[in-house]
Amino acid sequence: MALGPRPPRAGRLHAAAHDDVELRYHVVHGYRRAYRYAGRGPAVVLVHGIGDSSATWAGIIPALARSHTVIAPDLLGHGASDKPRADYSVAAYANGIRDLLGVLGIDRASLVGHSLGGGVAMQFAYQFPERTERLVLVSAGGVGREVTPVLRVASMPVAAALLSVLGLPGMRCQTRLVLTLLGALGTDLGRDAPVLMRLVDALPDAASRNAFVRTLRAVVDWRGQAITMLDRCYLTQGMPTLLLWGARDGVIPVRHAHRAHAAMPGSRLEIFEGAGHFPFTADPARFLATVEHFLETTRPADWSPERWRELLRAGRPGSTVGRPDDARNRAVEQELQSESERSAT
Repeated sequence: MALGPRPPRAGRLHAAAHDDVELRYHVVHGYRRAYRYAGRGPAVVLVHGIGDSSATWAGIIPALARSHTVIAPDLLGHGASDKPRADYSVAAYANGIRDLLGVLGIDRASLVGHSLGGGVAMQFAYQFPERTERLVLVSAGGVGREVTPVLRVASMPVAAALLSVLGLPGMRCQTRLVLTLLGALGTDLGRDAPVLMRLVDALPDAASRNAFVRTLRAVVDWRGQAITMLDRCYLTQGMPTLLLWGARDGVIPVRHAHRAHAAMPGSRLEIFEGAGHFPFTADPARFLATVEHFLETTRPADWSPERWRELLRAGRPGSTVGRPDDARNRAVEQELQSESERSAT
């Protein structure tokens, strides 16, 4: 399913030289930040999801770097970056990306964010609209309360103890067995079993597990996702935005894609049939073709403080009594009201 301009047919993703993708390091605010860097041209920042790292983009970076400068950071607490006792909120991650781009001398960029990284990309655009050219949100968090029960449980007080069990002898084999069984049963979550196994392997020590839990608790509690971007989506007016989702996403349901599309004026929506939470892994050639087509056929956002003030003063469409409304605005209002009522229970 596709909404918006149709991208060209995706051919086979040709192999590229991964040796050209450098893993670099910078110390920012006293913490080591790791990031992958490749290419030349307009800047594109790839932001991974929770528990993941910039390695998740390994199949995408070389091809995208043919025409762009690609920066894929390991968020603080993830990958090869430091894992201190620090602020792991979405806003702090957006600040960290801004500061890394500042170190690199990059003023503006298009952001591609997956899962938690999608929420970070949205937060970046909200905090620093003058530095954001485009948004690509991939199975993004922050659109609704629903999220896989696995993450709800992991956010509870017993999470640290539960995660520490993963390090016991034999637990890796048992975890792989469970994920393999989920795949054999045809569950949505099982579609991403190999990637999920890699995420489990990314929590080898207490520092990694603690950073994971602190990050998770900033966005999820036992009731589900605790933050939403729906109340500020109207500010993306004039911001080229592409939404990519797997139809069989077992982590963040595909209905969130339709909610976000309804709330973001002018956004494009592309659904990957048969894909789970990682559409760029399920079909990298189509993913790359879709993203490249979007980058090529849209103009960077033309931000101005005057326009920003106008949008803020006008407020969220449909939020003021007596304001002209339409079906899209009513749908967003109803969704926000539903989320508020569910969170209160």
